[in-house]
Amino acid sequence: MSNHVFLIDSNKTPLNPVHPAQARKLLDSGKAAVFQCYPFTLILKRVIENPNVYPLTLKIDPGSKFTGIALVTNQGNVVWAMELQHRGQQIKEALLHRRAVRRGRRNRNTRYRQARFLNRKRPDGWLAPSLRHRILTIETWVKRLQKFAPLGSIAQELVKFDTQAIQNPEISGIEYQQGTLKGYECREYLLEKWNRQCAYCGVKDVPLEIEHIQPKSQGGSDRISNLCLACHKCNQRKGNRDIKDFLKGKSDVLNRVLKQAKTTLKDAASVNSSRWALFNTLKSFGLPVSIGTGGQTKFNRIRFSWPKAHWIDAACVPACQCHQTCYNQDSQGKSNRFWWSAAMSNRQVWLSAKTSPVASNSGILYRRYSSR
Repeated sequence: MSNHVFLIDSNKTPLNPVHPAQARKLLDSGKAAVFQCYPFTLILKRVIENPNVYPLTLKIDPGSKFTGIALVTNQGNVVWAMELQHRGQQIKEALLHRRAVRRGRRNRNTRYRQARFLNRKRPDGWLAPSLRHRILTIETWVKRLQKFAPLGSIAQELVKFDTQAIQNPEISGIEYQQGTLKGYECREYLLEKWNRQCAYCGVKDVPLEIEHIQPKSQGGSDRISNLCLACHKCNQRKGNRDIKDFLKGKSDVLNRVLKQAKTTLKDAASVNSSRWALFNTLKSFGLPVSIGTGGQTKFNRIRFSWPKAHWIDAACVPACQCHQTCYNQDSQGKSNRFWWSAAMSNRQVWLSAKTSPVASNSGILYRRYSSR
């Protein structure tokens, strides 16, 4: 099954999406014309009085780099899907470049200007531009789809990542309050972790320098998991090269270094930071907004043996309606905890067959759009 074609009448009233074969017949017979290419939409040359439309559910699987969007019928059929690629990293690099240019200009022209760095105030709910961009891009596409499709409801995967459990799956209890460097200093911790030797060549009894495994110029951070020890020669020879390029041909050393290093938490932190802002934005459209967890989405996908993809995850997002009575307030406190307990006690909602991405064909085509 391929993506259906959006259809509107001459008054720009959204109608039921049609199959590509039916859309081709409408174009050949002269009953419709192309109204827009992205997303592909046809406009009829007459007005449809009292159209019989069925409401669609817009399901969203937000992510750090990609966001999956799918339109699902009441019978669970996916009629349209897409993957939205975000530009968060490009925005961050552009802002860093702008900061460097402005700092250089200030140093050249206003060297003796009084320092002022405590006179900035951020409003409540402020998000970094790279995170705010994700919210605005999804909002733009929801507005676009609302004009061309009869949307009846919205379903969002409201997931929260446990960053400490990602690093240590066996963490529990009071260990959540104890950081990685408990009882250590940073350099002493690295010396013990890397056995007081160079992580790349293994030399000992030489001055060792702190090295970033993933260079900061390529998105690396100063987290302890991204630091290792290297001798001066290896540190200078590596520079800002990628670790896989630097250790090309030394697969055993590369595997050892990557095994001791830990996965970056940047993507998980971006999803955690923007999930509630996206939820509040979706509520502003006036449609009933339902939510689901990542575990429920994975359960639906595995139950139907579907491959892992962003748009498929969006189609598998469950629709739990219990929040409409429990989460009516804008507070994030007591009502929020009550809403979560009610959501987890209403599992039969997301176990129903209506939330499954059933389709007549297993090979569903989809479009990938950039957020430019």
